[in-house]
Amino acid sequence: MEVFEIILFMLAIIALSNIVNRLLPAVPLPLVQIALGMALALLPLGHHFKLNPELFFVLFIAPLLFNDGQRTPRDELWALRVPILLMALGLVFATTLCVGYIIHAMIPSIPLPAAFGLAAILSPTDAVAVTSMAGRVSLPKRIMRLLEGEALMNDASGLVAFKFAIAAAVTGSFSLINATGSFLLISLGGLLCGTILAALLIRLRLFLRRWGMEDVTVHMLILILTPFLIFLAAEELGLSGILAVVAGGVVHAVEKDRMESRMVKLQIVSKSTWSVILYVLNGLVFLLLGLQVPDVVNVIFFENPINNGIVIGYIAVIFVSLIVIRFLWVYLFWENRFSRKNGRSMREGLGMSMLTSLSGVRGAVTLAGAFSIPLVLNNGDPFPERDLILFLAAGVILISLIVASICLPLLTRNANEGPTDEEEKLNAARIATIKAALRFLAESMDEDNRHATHAVIAQYEARMRRLSLHEEEQSEGIELAVAENQARLIGLQAERKEIARLFKAGEIPDYVANRFNDSFAALEEALSRRSRMRILLLTRGLRKLAAAIIKPKEVEPRLDKSIIRKTKLKTCHAAIGAIRAQMTKENRKASLNVIGQYREIIRAISRKNEDPEDELLQRKLRQEIQLRAYQVERDEIQAMYERGEIRRDMAIALRKTISYAEASVLEGELA
Repeated sequence: MEVFEIILFMLAIIALSNIVNRLLPAVPLPLVQIALGMALALLPLGHHFKLNPELFFVLFIAPLLFNDGQRTPRDELWALRVPILLMALGLVFATTLCVGYIIHAMIPSIPLPAAFGLAAILSPTDAVAVTSMAGRVSLPKRIMRLLEGEALMNDASGLVAFKFAIAAAVTGSFSLINATGSFLLISLGGLLCGTILAALLIRLRLFLRRWGMEDVTVHMLILILTPFLIFLAAEELGLSGILAVVAGGVVHAVEKDRMESRMVKLQIVSKSTWSVILYVLNGLVFLLLGLQVPDVVNVIFFENPINNGIVIGYIAVIFVSLIVIRFLWVYLFWENRFSRKNGRSMREGLGMSMLTSLSGVRGAVTLAGAFSIPLVLNNGDPFPERDLILFLAAGVILISLIVASICLPLLTRNANEGPTDEEEKLNAARIATIKAALRFLAESMDEDNRHATHAVIAQYEARMRRLSLHEEEQSEGIELAVAENQARLIGLQAERKEIARLFKAGEIPDYVANRFNDSFAALEEALSRRSRMRILLLTRGLRKLAAAIIKPKEVEPRLDKSIIRKTKLKTCHAAIGAIRAQMTKENRKASLNVIGQYREIIRAISRKNEDPEDELLQRKLRQEIQLRAYQVERDEIQAMYERGEIRRDMAIALRKTISYAEASVLEGELA
């Protein structure tokens, strides 16, 4: 019952932390949650929660890293593979070695192997903390991708180095050759194990689908269990469970487009379920960190004979050492070369290096590793300065979060690599949300909802055209207009051929064919503006005049609007097919714009053809599809905010726009 009560308290505090963060947006959410966790630990509730490192890694780190492996862009990570490996491996070991000697020289009571262990557990950045900080700080995109890739990999290298250092401190023996061989086996074995297990679980889901089991609940349960199964299996084999779940997440990301696009409902449920799980787990990570801080502080500040000011000085020296080593490593091995290659000045390169250095915040992984330090050595003696090591680790975590929350907003004001104008940023974000909605609509379309989905797609394409024209510069706008005219001419030619085919087949009378051909001629004249076309139209006019003189004009039969509408539908579909057939990478945007216009015509005609009952059903279906598309837009806004691509105020403005449009839909007016 005690554990259940603590869980309820913590869930309530997670909700409270978001409310506090809304009231105090200048304070990062992780710091708010740590502070509330400390307050919960200090309350006289009679509860005490002790952190179990092994349970912490499997319950929190496994699903969080699995999700990061799924959603981190693989092509961008591959492009940064060299700097990521240099930081995830080289920087970790360089930090372990250099900071370890600094700690031992500064605090001789901590043996050198234990000092290496503390430096090793402080060397990796925390993926959860990095993601949380990105939501508030608009980091340049390449730095954000570097931090994400580094955080995915360096936990394993840091923990392996930590385990070997602590083992050396406990046993009193160490072999560099054995440690190197074990590191390669644990790391590469973890990656291979995660890849194989993820592939097997994907094959299991495919087998269930072929067997006829399309139950979303079963597939979602397998997805939720996947990171825990992979982590536990890898650890049971003595391999790196962290690297295993990262590899499993990447494999699932590769397979999900091919597999889950056919299960649209699973995709929607998966996004919603994982968003809730990750929201809770991210909050619990920092709450747990806050719960541990009072016990650690109490032991050092009130029960340890060391002067409190000296201990705080130790923390400051260790933190500065971590920043300096990280800064030198980033500048010498990556930023300096990148700046020279891209024509940046030395000042810009130094600024980016400092930004990357301060962004490497430490998190709960560091504290969980520190808590796994054994209480006694092999000879039965207490582990030297264990409480002090725990306090130093907790202090570095807190100071890294505080310094990053203060310095990063100041450094990133002019460091962003995207559009600097606020309206341009908002416009780019709006286009990104529309693209996400269009992807969803294309994936969820089937025979039952095809007509309604096309109607919603037409509205989104119209919005996209307006925003794209706003985003283009004047010269690009002229080029786009020329390309659109060419696409329209192709569409008109296809419509003319379709009219000729229908007339030849006897499906339309001659007066309908003449009416369409006259309309096409006028449009072609307006679009082409060529002398050849004007001569052609003049010749056609002379022929009509001669025919009228020689043969009196017959009275045109009464116009049948239903035939006109049906014919226009057929010519529009023919035009869309012709434009798609000539679409290339260069004219794709213009072609899609014109196709969108044809779809708007199809939608307008189709609505006129509907009887009242069918129109009501189609309207309800369009409303349902539109509401689901709005939710996809909201998910994309949240994802952009978490990646640091937009600020909080921009996310709020974008959500308000969606809310207004959604209100119109709920009132029965399609936006």
